[in-house]
Amino acid sequence: MNKCELHSVGKHIEAKYRRRTAESQKHIEAAQKWLPGGDTRRVSYYFPYPTFMHKGEGCYLFDCDGNKYLDLVNNYTSLIHGHAHPRVVEAATVAIKNGMVLGAPVELQYRHAEHLCSRIPSLEVVRYCNCGTEATMFAMRTARAYKGRHTILKMDGGYHGGHEFAQVNIYADTDAESFPRVCADPWIPPGVLNDILVIPFNDLDAAEDVLKKNNERIAAVMMEPCLGAAGGINPKPGYLQGMRELTRRYDVLLIYDEVMSFRYHTGGIQAAEGVQPDLTALGKIIGGGIPVGAFGGRREIMALYDPTHPRPIFHSGTFSGNSIAMAAGLATMETYDESAIERLNRLGERLARGFKGALNGLGIKAQVLGRGSTVNVHWLTETPDNAKVTMQGYLSTSELLRLFHLEMMNRGIYTAPRALYVLSTPMADKEIETAISAFKSTLSVLKPYIADQFPRLLTD
Repeated sequence: MNKCELHSVGKHIEAKYRRRTAESQKHIEAAQKWLPGGDTRRVSYYFPYPTFMHKGEGCYLFDCDGNKYLDLVNNYTSLIHGHAHPRVVEAATVAIKNGMVLGAPVELQYRHAEHLCSRIPSLEVVRYCNCGTEATMFAMRTARAYKGRHTILKMDGGYHGGHEFAQVNIYADTDAESFPRVCADPWIPPGVLNDILVIPFNDLDAAEDVLKKNNERIAAVMMEPCLGAAGGINPKPGYLQGMRELTRRYDVLLIYDEVMSFRYHTGGIQAAEGVQPDLTALGKIIGGGIPVGAFGGRREIMALYDPTHPRPIFHSGTFSGNSIAMAAGLATMETYDESAIERLNRLGERLARGFKGALNGLGIKAQVLGRGSTVNVHWLTETPDNAKVTMQGYLSTSELLRLFHLEMMNRGIYTAPRALYVLSTPMADKEIETAISAFKSTLSVLKPYIADQFPRLLTD
């Protein structure tokens, strides 16, 4: 295929996208007058412009042009029951009618907390905030106060939200042999690097080396037990148990960010793997689609927030523990029980098998990763076990990712541009087969492009 023909493949996909989404193009042009670039959430923007959605029902979305999509984004894992689940809507409606935020303690707060603590063995008490970013921020602050130290050790490529201390090495450095500490944005004060250390995921030797050398300054290890934004990289057998042992040996706290991974098991990955961290940060599904965050853990550590403590940590927030999030979240979790989780995880495993089968059938090499109800596709010849390898794949195949995403949209499948596929409970076998069929058809369209630009990805 020559360059002219290659250009026509992408041109055809993009032209089809533009024809289907003419109203979205009008909306983005109008939005640019009032929002920088017409965007208010970077993860929702993609080229040539994002589709503007009008409404959601169950596991489907409808855009402003009237196109229907199977929603495999689900607001980046926060909508476990899809859109407008009747029980969640009912609970939120009652809360709104009773006063959505009362500026005082309400029973729903401790009922929600009781449910969380009953599901997650390491949680004895919790505090509420407004998002996962706040949850990880306060979890770090809690560890620093409890240990009397300032440094946090995190994973290269681990994503923990938008606060300054979380914005270190969210993108792995693909060139360096070591793991330098890098702020995601040049306007983040470089001073934060003084109190953040970075190691690769799935590397116990690197963890012990850094813990041993910096033991007296490290308050905690902050980690996702499964790297979410970095591509669904699972821990190697024994890795999580090894990290728990190391943190105990070197007397530092272990913080799990289960904002995304809580969906995989009734008690999160920590329960599935039999590992109890000292603190846990939560968000997304625990609010049932309403903004929420929570952090908690051992009672003796969280006692630092007790107003009767001699030197309590200051923590407030106008909407923390608001009634809508508590009501919608409690209804969501009560209906997302063990049987629902197992069913959804099985559907996710079926989706992953279908994607692998489509790739193998067309002689294309790619890695299908993930866990349970989320699936990630990596355009790599080998399975990644850390974020550096994932980032190398993203950077080297960015145009392939873009075209694949647009063609899936053209076929009625709404996915994340980074090839993340997220399931929700309204889905059944029919939806899984629809997604697999669209995936296979999209592969067929793009195979000539892959052969020309990425011959290493072909088995032929």
